[in-house]
Amino acid sequence: MQSNTEILDSLPTDTRLTGRTAVVTGSTSGIGEAIAHVLAASGATVVVSGRDADRAQRVVDAIVARGGSAHAVPADLAGSYADIRAFAAAATEVLGGRVDVLVNNAGVYPTMPTDALDDADLDAILATNIRAPHVLVGALAPAMAERGSGAVVNIGSWMSRVGVPFGAMYTASKAAIEQMTRTWAAEFGPRGVRVNSIAPGATSTPGNAESAAVLDSLTASTPAGRPVRPVDIAFAVRYLVSDDAAFVHGALLDVDGGILNARTM
Repeated sequence: MQSNTEILDSLPTDTRLTGRTAVVTGSTSGIGEAIAHVLAASGATVVVSGRDADRAQRVVDAIVARGGSAHAVPADLAGSYADIRAFAAAATEVLGGRVDVLVNNAGVYPTMPTDALDDADLDAILATNIRAPHVLVGALAPAMAERGSGAVVNIGSWMSRVGVPFGAMYTASKAAIEQMTRTWAAEFGPRGVRVNSIAPGATSTPGNAESAAVLDSLTASTPAGRPVRPVDIAFAVRYLVSDDAAFVHGALLDVDGGILNARTM
């Protein structure tokens, strides 16, 4: 089986998203980086964003080196409301005044027990995982609706629908984004903007590299038998923002190797 890096290094190009523009939050590593690469390989011009400008530019340089089109627009989505709206405006400007796709991927994931979650981490979860997507949709979706076309994909989590003895605020934040997906689909869908959500399973990313053994154990009894790769999520995002998903509104797509709904033992 190919690794995430091997797949990204050999992505075939196609034209299914040619002429479209996309903003992918939290795209300097992990799931977001894979999404940026996959959308660019299909012809979209992508805004790569994260808190670290150098890391964002490295992703952009890699996309451009493979023949894609991308721009770095750094942002701290835990900043003020004005900061988030300024990011939306800057991304729109660098994309030529039009955003066709918004992927709300950025998130923080403290998963300690409730009494161990400090106030700063609680505020960060609320700000990054819930407030930022809401502000960005409010800033970008109305223009999509005016044009009569657009797509929003929100990244949730398989953990939003199971009870686990840790991470109450994190899992609640993912349940919130999945519910906002359904509401936004009803709000913007009649005007041509499709809003959907993806729930990744236990995913192997640079941010949780120290937990590789835990992820392997957690996914051993799933049908897939392994952790999710970021590129697995990216391919699902590409489907949802493409014309192939023209009749998909308000859906929650599990890309989890079967961890939520199936076991092999």
